[in-house]
Formats: sequence, structure tokens, C-alpha cells
Amino acid sequence: MAGAIGRRLAVERLRQAILAGEMAPGQRLVEEELAGMLGVTRASLRGLVERIPNRGARVRAVTLDEAVAITECRMALEGLCAAKAAERVTEPDAARLRQLGEEMRRCVADGELLKYSALNHELHRLVREISGQAVATSLLERLNGQLVRHQFQLSLRPGRPQSSLPEHLAIIAAVAGRRPAEAEDATRRHLSSVISSLRDEQPAQSQKAQFQEEAR
Repeated sequence: MAGAIGRRLAVERLRQAILAGEMAPGQRLVEEELAGMLGVTRASLRGLVERIPNRGARVRAVTLDEAVAITECRMALEGLCAAKAAERVTEPDAARLRQLGEEMRRCVADGELLKYSALNHELHRLVREISGQAVATSLLERLNGQLVRHQFQLSLRPGRPQSSLPEHLAIIAAVAGRRPAEAEDATRRHLSSVISSLRDEQPAQSQKAQFQEEAR
């Protein structure tokens, strides 16, 4: 459990550092220094950074094909979590989800895209939490960790928030309304849209994926 907590902490702190511009794409890293900066152990960084012979380490990059494959796996796991969440959701949970939805609406209307992206991440996390599906949640955290460097970028693309907002609101409505099959379908449709956006943006398979875990 301690290892899992350390990894979640590393993912979140690394995500924040990248968003704040403290790390640039492809930037060389010293793994020990990175662990110290984030306040985590080197073991917690496993899978988040890659070692390059004679050159040190850098935040791990993924190809377009990898990003699509990971999102396909997320589709199955997050669909399961959404269905389970719809079965287990309480009135306080539903109220939290609906409040998130309203905040996401305001962010898109006001053009606050960074905040919208953060709320997107929080929505997916909350659905996983409500689901109580610990195994799926653990697997998703590992998958999302591989994409940490790109998680905000999709939401910042012109027109994408306007497209993804109704998808997120559909997930919220189905989970809060205790409709498991509809919640799973809405989640799968959302992640299928993410895959389409990735392929439209980066048609060349050799290019690096500009990817968000919306990334939910």
C-alpha cells in the first residue's frame, strides 16, 4: 500500500511540475534529484521516467500507437468503474459529481482551460473512488502514470473542451442517476472520442503523442 501511495504522489507532483513549466518535453533529468524535488522515492518514479544510456533520464514519452493502445485499455477499465460507481453512488456523491459538472460548464464558458483540465482529472478520479473497484483503479493509475507528461494538452487544444464537456456531463448524469449501463456506455464513447482526437491531431505514427488522461 505504501508503494501505491508513493506512486500516486509522484504522478501528481510530476503532473503539477510539468503543468507549471518546471519541466520541458524531453528535458534531461537526474533521477535522484527528481525524486528529491518531488519528495518521493526513486522507486515511485518507476514507469514515469526512462533511462537513456550514458545520458541520464527523462520524463517518459509515448508514441501515438502507445497512447491509443493505453486509451483502449482505459476504455474498458474506466467503463467498468463508471458502471460500478452508478451502482454504489450515494446522494452526497451525486451532489459532488453534479457540482463538478457545473464547475466544468463555467470553465468552458469562461475559457479557463487549465482549470477545466484539472476538473476533468478530478472527475475521473472521483468516479474511480466511488466505484470501489480497487483493482481497476490500481491498473488505471499505472496506465495514467505513463501519460503524465501529456495529460493536460488535449484539453488545451482549440475546440476540444467544447466537444468533451457534453461527454463528461453525460457520464455525470448517468452515474449520479444510478444507470450503470448508460454510465459505462457514456465513458466508452468519451474515450473513443479521445482516441479519435489523438489520431486526427497526430496522423504520423512515428510522432510523439500529444496526449491528455481525460483524460478523462
